[in-house]
Amino acid sequence: MDANKLSFEEAYKQLTELVQKMESGQMPLADSVAAYEQGIKLKAYCEQLLKEAELKIETLKVSTSAE
Repeated sequence: MDANKLSFEEAYKQLTELVQKMESGQMPLADSVAAYEQGIKLKAYCEQLLKEAELKIETLKVSTSAE
């Protein structure tokens, strides 16, 4: 899975599913560690997308108020 090609919604859904699987306590340790690593990547990607969206909104606010 290439997280950089996912939409925010897809990445967030995958992250949520990973958390649910890990919380179930049914995953072997090695799978839990791999899921944790994947979750860290997905979390960072989601945060990046949110920051980019926030920057766009702030840019639009500034350009709108300048008119």
